[in-house]
Amino acid sequence: MAMTNNNAQFTYQATRISTATKEQLLLITYDIGIKACRTAENAMTAKNFDTANREIIRAQEVIRELMVTLNREKGGEVADKLMQLYEYMYQLLVDANMKKETENVVTVRGMLEELKQTWEQALMKLLQEYQAAHPEDKDLQNAMNELEGKKPEAAKPAAPAPAAPAQAQPKRTGSFTLAG
Repeated sequence: MAMTNNNAQFTYQATRISTATKEQLLLITYDIGIKACRTAENAMTAKNFDTANREIIRAQEVIRELMVTLNREKGGEVADKLMQLYEYMYQLLVDANMKKETENVVTVRGMLEELKQTWEQALMKLLQEYQAAHPEDKDLQNAMNELEGKKPEAAKPAAPAPAAPAQAQPKRTGSFTLAG
């Protein structure tokens, strides 16, 4: 039963990642780093340094991935500052692993949580702006409702088009319609 559950969980995660937008992938990456830090913290507290080491390395891999995918050309100064922050976080994790101290891991986790929250807010704002400009997009409306914990809107039947006045009806000749 546990093996089937693990396979289902793996399949779900693989599907989630393969269908994600680049923005969703960023949030998933932050989630992986946060979870790795939290697991490392618990392992260090329990003096399980093998698990702590493995999870700190996983968190370092997440930060390396964030560094590699950062577009410094398009991002300009903001991307440069993020790179410096990622480098600092990476070094904190190296030090935490060498010294077997949780403080730096807790700091990195807090930074990852803050960055994730900032990206979530920015993405939500962009979605709301798009939604305001495209109120006809029911798929987006349903996605927004889901994010906000609301029920999706039921599809509303389209109102019938009003009949055109008799004089505006096109003339029919055989199987062709003539406008005029």
